[in-house]
Amino acid sequence: MTTEHAQQPQQQTGHTRRRFLAGAGGAAGALALWPAGRATAATGKRVAVLGGGVSGLSAAQELAERGYAVTVYEYYDILGGKARSMDVPGTASGGREPLPGEHGFRFFPGFYRNLPDTLRRIPFPGNAGGVRDNLRNATEELFARSSGRPDLHFPLRRATTPPAPGDITPSWIRDQILSVLDLATHLPAHEAAYFADRLLVHLTSCDARREDQWEKTSWWDFIRAEEMSAEYQTLLGIGQTRNLVATRAEVASTRTVGRIIIEALILWGLLGRGLDGPDADIDRVLNAPTSEAWIDPWETHLRSLGVEFVLGTQVREVLYEAGRISGVHVSARDGGQDRTVTADHYVSALPVEHARVTWGPSLRAADPQLGRCDKLQTDWMTGVMFYLRTPTPVVHGHINCLDSPWSVTGIGQAQFWDVRDFSRDYGDGQAHDCLSAIISEWDKPGILYGKTAKECTKDEIVAELWAQLKDGLNDAGKTTLRDEDRLGWFMDPAVTGLGGPNPQNREQLLIHPTGTLYNRPSARTAVPNFFLAGDYVRTDVDLATMEGANEAARRAVNALLDADNSDAERCEIRELYRPPEMEPLKRVDEVRYKLGLPNAFDLG
Repeated sequence: MTTEHAQQPQQQTGHTRRRFLAGAGGAAGALALWPAGRATAATGKRVAVLGGGVSGLSAAQELAERGYAVTVYEYYDILGGKARSMDVPGTASGGREPLPGEHGFRFFPGFYRNLPDTLRRIPFPGNAGGVRDNLRNATEELFARSSGRPDLHFPLRRATTPPAPGDITPSWIRDQILSVLDLATHLPAHEAAYFADRLLVHLTSCDARREDQWEKTSWWDFIRAEEMSAEYQTLLGIGQTRNLVATRAEVASTRTVGRIIIEALILWGLLGRGLDGPDADIDRVLNAPTSEAWIDPWETHLRSLGVEFVLGTQVREVLYEAGRISGVHVSARDGGQDRTVTADHYVSALPVEHARVTWGPSLRAADPQLGRCDKLQTDWMTGVMFYLRTPTPVVHGHINCLDSPWSVTGIGQAQFWDVRDFSRDYGDGQAHDCLSAIISEWDKPGILYGKTAKECTKDEIVAELWAQLKDGLNDAGKTTLRDEDRLGWFMDPAVTGLGGPNPQNREQLLIHPTGTLYNRPSARTAVPNFFLAGDYVRTDVDLATMEGANEAARRAVNALLDADNSDAERCEIRELYRPPEMEPLKRVDEVRYKLGLPNAFDLG
């Protein structure tokens, strides 16, 4: 076994032409966007960051800006984790780049505020606001229906004349909800009214009630879906949970669904409250493949700050001795001799399913919250990219195939890549669009083979997914997707063994059944030089998101600075918007909750 220190020279990696173009601007661009007062003198302290996804890279940036020597250890040969895009092998010709693939499409809701702050500080040629200027607003969303049901087509632009402070009252909110449900759905009036009332209950619930009563209550039970029509169950139960966050409505925490999806994403977003700047709408995507528009320039910027990267490296065990972390056993991803890396501090930024297997018995005994992470659950939420001969935007935003048994969502990407010409820049020139679709339900039978996605081979998954997309998008006499337009497809190679007895997915998603909040750890651990970052860490954004990963990294860095008694400026934590109009009602509910009474709007 060999030992190396975290500040040793980094492993060099090759850069494609795309990476070079995206990263151009170098140190000069970094200086132009350097936040006033942020730079500090070198601390002389070394930090090993375990994991090069969004959380690990966010932590690396915050630490490097405060004078720490940072080395990032990453399993793959490229950075970005689930957020990265990937070249589709063997697809480039004529001087073009390979077709872009991905784990699944990325979107940046308007309520994200921590991550956009980081994006602003990543230089990008020609952008005064750095990578953040590469975001584009989606202006609509399609809830596609099958079997002759009418589609639901929603504009996503926030209110041009939002209500003034003090104008929002429970009755006003109820009227707005009922108006939307009446115009866009065919729900019975009593079901729409009941759902509106349930939202008022959650909106006016105090924090203690949310973290106790509603955290223990499933969304399905909270909205009484079992007693309602199939339409109600599909639109307001399944469509808000399984299709969006891969968690079944029957088990999804009401606190998570109500607070993040209903309030932050939809209600306050449409009202223009709590968004990331005056130019942000509720749904945003990047203007090019993710690595090209974000991850590659991020890597370039971090290298300019002195961050070092050791790629193709698997973390085996975090070593605990005498009350501290003494090192980390790592090895080459594909085998080879273990070695030990050492630093002054260690930030574990691995996904929870990979992080917890690196914590041995002695480390777990030192901090019981690490053991509770074993109860956190993950599930599959993985995409397939379809490359099409014809531009097929469908809508200027995301598609939710509400009736698909595999809970399919998607987006036509080329329409947003306004800095690229798809057929000119990628592949062999035949493909003009990429329809990126995600499967959120891998355990229910499909419509072609009667098998679950996990039981299918990759070819069967592609055929089944294409059939479910057509079932939603080609219904009612319209033909949006044509078989002759489909040129090829791509699926993340992290999914293996499909069609066999033991399918695997190395890149799963944290899900949020009831009670999840109680098992999420804090970024600060009981070990003074060990910190946790990742979307499973307890943050204000209680959802597996890039925003949660970024916020967790900020909390980990702040805990590290506290442990170091550092004078450096702490990372700002931008919490979710809290409408002031609701605060008096929440205070009333706090009293009622302490007295054992239901929320004032809760009529049972």
